Amino acid sequence: MKKLIALVLMIGFLSGACASYLPMGVIYTKVDAPVAAGEGPVKYSKVGKAEAQSILGLVALGDASIQTAARNADIKTIKYVDYHVENILGIIGRYTTTVYGD
Repeated sequence: MKKLIALVLMIGFLSGACASYLPMGVIYTKVDAPVAAGEGPVKYSKVGKAEAQSILGLVALGDASIQTAARNADIKTIKYVDYHVENILGIIGRYTTTVYGD
């Protein structure tokens, strides 16, 4: 039994988003991170969001693209983009792209 637990923990730690640029927790993740920034000052008048969700790490639905987030707020000029991820045990995940611009 101890060997099985050790094997499961080792697999979890070794496969836990090691190639990702975002820090990911095996049990819980709640991270805000930048995606892209444009030229000029960081002033903006509109904020658009787009979201996708995953269930059990088996099914993922939604459109969290930058294009959809910009379209949702009628943004023509993108100033910068942020990304938010929240995931609990790989059971429920929410991925949000936020676009700031004019």
